[in-house]
This record gives sequence, C-alpha cells and structure tokens, in this order.
Amino acid sequence: MSDTADKDSKTEEATPKKLHDALEEGNVAISKEVGIFVSMFGIYLISVFFLEYGIKKMLLLLRQFLEHPDQWRLLSGEDAHYLFLFTALHSLWLFVPVAAVLMSFGLIASTSQAQPRFIAKRITPDLSRLSIIKGWNRIFGTKGLVEFLKTLAKFAILTLVGLIVIRVYKAEVVAMLQVSPASQLQLLHELANGMLVGVTLAFLLIVAADVIWTQFSWRRDLRMSKEEIKDEHKQLEGDPILRSRVRSMIRDLARKRMISSVPRATMIIANPTHYAVALRYVKGETPAPAVLAKGKNHIALRIREIAEREGIPIIEDKALARSLYDAVHVDQLIPSEFYGAIASLVLTLSRQPHSANSKPLR
Repeated sequence: MSDTADKDSKTEEATPKKLHDALEEGNVAISKEVGIFVSMFGIYLISVFFLEYGIKKMLLLLRQFLEHPDQWRLLSGEDAHYLFLFTALHSLWLFVPVAAVLMSFGLIASTSQAQPRFIAKRITPDLSRLSIIKGWNRIFGTKGLVEFLKTLAKFAILTLVGLIVIRVYKAEVVAMLQVSPASQLQLLHELANGMLVGVTLAFLLIVAADVIWTQFSWRRDLRMSKEEIKDEHKQLEGDPILRSRVRSMIRDLARKRMISSVPRATMIIANPTHYAVALRYVKGETPAPAVLAKGKNHIALRIREIAEREGIPIIEDKALARSLYDAVHVDQLIPSEFYGAIASLVLTLSRQPHSANSKPLR
C-alpha cells in the first residue's frame, strides 16, 4: 500500500538535476532489443561477406586432412600440438572477422543509447536483488508482462518469417536431396540469409516499440512528488529562511562598517529627519567628495547623532540630501552634476565661525 501511495504521489516529471544524477549513477534507459537487432544485422553482414569465404577455407583444410592423411603424423604429443596450432591458425580466417564484427556492433549498440561511464556502484553487490518479494514483482509486475509480450512477439516473428522463407524456397528445399553437397551448402546459405533479412526487418517494429517503452518507463520511474521538487529546489537554492537570515547579517555588518566611518566625514548633508549623507573631502586625498555613509529614518538620525558628537558640520538641504541618497552608493565619489552644489556649501561653511569641537573643512 505504501509503495502504491508513494507512486501515486509522484506526478511531476523529473527535473534536469534528477535526470543528471540518474545518469551519473548508471541508471540509463537501455533497450535490450536494440542490442539484439544490431547483433542480428552484424550476423547478416558476416553471413554475406565472410561466411562463404570462411567456410571455403575450412573445407579446403578439411580436404587436406582427408585426401592426404599421411602428411599429418600423430606419433607424439608434439605432433598433436603442431596439428592443433595449424588448425587454430587457419580457423582464424573465419572466427576473427566474426568476433570483430560482433564486438564492434555490440559497442555501437551500447554507446548509441548511453555515454560510456565507469560506475562502481553498478558492479557492487546489491543484496536487495535477493529479495523474493522484489523478484516476484519483477517477474509478474508490469515490466515482467512487457518482457513476456516481447518474447511472444519475437517468437511469432520468427515463426512467420520462417514459414514465408520456406514457402518462397519450397522448390529448392524439395530438390535439395538431389543436388551435390556444395549446392546444398549454397542453398542453405541463401535460406539463412533470407531468414536473417526477414527477421531483421520485422524486428524493427519490436525495436521501435521497445525504445519508446524503455524511455517512457525510465522517465516514469524517475518521476518526483511536488514535495521532492521543493526539497531539491531548497538544496540548490538554499533554505529561504536561512537565505533571509544571511542577507540580514550581511546588511547588519555593512551598516555597522558604514556607521563606523561617519567620524571620518567632513560634512553631513541632511534634511531634518528622513535622510542623511556623510561626505568626506580632503584636498589631495580624492579628486571629489566621497560618500562614507548614508541612511534614512533611524539610520539618518544615528548619522546625525555621531556627527553632532564628533563636531562634523550638518547642512540641511532636503533636495540635495534626497538626490545624493538616490544617486550615489557608499564608498563612491559623487557624480560631477553635484560638484557645483557641494562646492557652494563648502564655501558657505568655510566663511562661518567654527565651534571648539567642530571639524574645519579642508
């Protein structure tokens, strides 16, 4: 019941991360029928291009054994060893091309469906595979039923193609007993090629259906619940509450650093309570005044409080304070459009008498 409920809750398609993780773990959509089809095609090529030549070589070797038996001594173990090596080397003409073609086509079948990967997890013993219940589900579940239907389809195809080929070559099969052995071999070769062509072409239907089913089944098994997608998003992006706390901490640290810079200011531009911008300009230090701190509401009041304590001149100019607050970031020089306004304020302040605890403008 729990497995069924779990599957019913997984209604969402797998995310790219889930698909990538599955591929990295070796969980790929592999159609076995593609490998069988490619192998059959390879066998057909072997039959057409190599089999006849290889059989002729083997028959020629066998004729040498039968017609000239006196050339082959079997008086000692060395003679038997030499005969074995001679036969094996001459048999390579038949078996090496066959093995090379089958191996090449097997690699093509595997690499065409999934990128080759070394996954240690796939070769690690999995004791859960010994579970009787899971084995029963594999045999009699949906996948087992699909495999059974594919087996029936393949058996039906083989039977149908065999009947068609026999019907086409009916006259030749009947006359086979009346022809020479060489002609019999030639006829059997033609029958085998006809069977391979028919089975291979008919097998395309099974391959196409199996590829579609394999992809669908693989993606269905990787489906996720909405809760799993949320959890994955949290893992990738981080917990929203934690992110909010981190951002708050960063803002607090930046605010504290900014407030600690206010005593270095040479001028505060403010409106009565809402905005305050702390500027520093020392001739020869920077080409233009720099913004050391800025803030509004309670931060603006804090800037003014420090300025009053440190004796920093405070100039109330509502429009200029708001413009500077919006246009300039902390630790940046003011833009050139503010030069005139700031210069006039500096000139005005320089003409006013300073109190004992106020900082002179430089």
